[in-house]
Amino acid sequence: MKFVAAYLLAHLAGNPSPTKDDVRKILDSVGAEVEEGKLELLFKEVQGKDLAELLAAGREKLAFAPSAGENKKEEKADEKLELEEEDDENMFSLFD
Repeated sequence: MKFVAAYLLAHLAGNPSPTKDDVRKILDSVGAEVEEGKLELLFKEVQGKDLAELLAAGREKLAFAPSAGENKKEEKADEKLELEEEDDENMFSLFD
């Protein structure tokens, strides 16, 4: 993921076709290790492709992926409801 992020940062900085050296420079600037095999794979996958099309295709794939964040929100809502119910029960027991 760090390779993709560095590639996108180089692109956002105004470089329409970042090179491996551009990505290495960005990763080196934050002290990240550069794994040449992964860097090669990234450039193999993006070679000759339009970045906007790649991002759109990725967005479509993510639309159907389950999200752990949604499950956590539901769990937190359930926990909050249970706590409120317990508080209500405790409140009435004070006056019995």
